[in-house]
Amino acid sequence: MKLSFVTILFVLINSCGGTSDATQLFDIQLEGKKKQFQKGQSVGVAIRNKEQKEIGEPEFSIDGQVIQRVNGKLTFNIKKLGSKTLIAKIPYDNEIVEISKNIKILAEKAPEIYTYTISNTYPHDPSAYTQGLEFSDGVLYESTGKKGYSTLRKVNFESGEILQTVKLEKSIFGEGITILKDKVYQLSWQSGIGYVYNKSDLSKIESFTYGNSKEGWGLCNDGEKLFKSDGTEKIWFLDPQTLVETGHIEIVTNKSIFNRANELEYVDGKIYANVYGKESMMIIDASSGAIQGVINFGGLKKLIDKGEQWDEQNSVLNGVAYHPERKSFFVTGKNWNKLFEVQIQKKE
Repeated sequence: MKLSFVTILFVLINSCGGTSDATQLFDIQLEGKKKQFQKGQSVGVAIRNKEQKEIGEPEFSIDGQVIQRVNGKLTFNIKKLGSKTLIAKIPYDNEIVEISKNIKILAEKAPEIYTYTISNTYPHDPSAYTQGLEFSDGVLYESTGKKGYSTLRKVNFESGEILQTVKLEKSIFGEGITILKDKVYQLSWQSGIGYVYNKSDLSKIESFTYGNSKEGWGLCNDGEKLFKSDGTEKIWFLDPQTLVETGHIEIVTNKSIFNRANELEYVDGKIYANVYGKESMMIIDASSGAIQGVINFGGLKKLIDKGEQWDEQNSVLNGVAYHPERKSFFVTGKNWNKLFEVQIQKKE
């Protein structure tokens, strides 16, 4: 019986070992042994045939997109950037075997630097630990955080008057919001749960749980899907009907993969994202993940009157909303007593 069991086990291991055998026979070799490239970059590629087996022409792909090898080179013109798996399918021994190599595809060029001018300054509730801002029909919607103090509210942005407030459970740390059609979507931080409200009266419709995203940070939308940040390098896509994660992009510069995108706002194909703990904001291409610009908001914090709720470490820039009729951005921070209407432009 022992001999039979060992024999059967040997057969099973070998019958399931196609991929393992392929990696023992073949390997993807990239020019210069590099593993990090920029979008559009061409690089020499070859299959290392360790035992000189007879093989056919390999097919290379990333994210299901076939990449043609021309004159021995691959050109990495792919849609979404970040950590990728380069796959090679190799005709061998009347079969197609598959091997892979992990690489990174980064942005083509460095982000451009932007600055701002202040158009108007408005009062803002200094007790609000601001996590999310968004305009709809001229009304400012705001989400605030901290356990026991988290809210969803409607605000008259010109006067700072709070028009309506919904308090979250004391155990919940409120995070970002976005508004799509007649619904407001709100995240919590580490509870793994989000909420959907009627925009008209802020009555709660339902709650939802997260998928693979680790935490809830920021939200925005492009009119069809939601974008969700979770403090990692990823921005997730959510179906607004099912709230299921349907994919993601990764945030990258021309040199590295980046994380810590916080509050989000979508405008004309770009995601404007606060960098957590910094007086800056990223302009991210919503389809590729490339950081195309960085806005330096240095100096705004000096204009704030520091009240009782002020915390030098945590009262940071956070909150961005675009007013489509005024064609301007509104920014504030956690426990800031002012809301700034700003125009953003490239730095000379």
